[in-house]
Amino acid sequence: MKIAVGSDHGGFEYKEQIVRFLADLGVEVEDVGCHSTESVDYPRFADLVCARVQSGACDRGILICGTGIGMSIAANRHRDIRAALCHEAYTARMSREHNNANVLCLGGRVLGIEVALDIVGVWIETEFAGGRHQRRLDMLS
Repeated sequence: MKIAVGSDHGGFEYKEQIVRFLADLGVEVEDVGCHSTESVDYPRFADLVCARVQSGACDRGILICGTGIGMSIAANRHRDIRAALCHEAYTARMSREHNNANVLCLGGRVLGIEVALDIVGVWIETEFAGGRHQRRLDMLS
């Protein structure tokens, strides 16, 4: 599995830790930035991650900003992107199992890092259930 990861300045510190966490799990990671805590515009990084997922260059994406809200809004503007803003492991699991979310959004200023890493771990390991859930996703296309 290959995952594109991006953040703005509000999510930079968590992005760095998530990239290491994913690498430790054996996941191939493409870090699209940002690369410091200097203020940047989050839509730019959402666009980069979504483009990698849309093209098939990456299987999924993870976006982190201060609350996760801006990244979620920006990501969901892209066709075939199903971005889920998750705050605990249950919604992360359901976002994959029922919604086949291909982008995970997190808030670096509203989650503890241990919770964020737990969310990422669950989201990575959970597969899409298909069946009646696929029918519902087809309605969105």
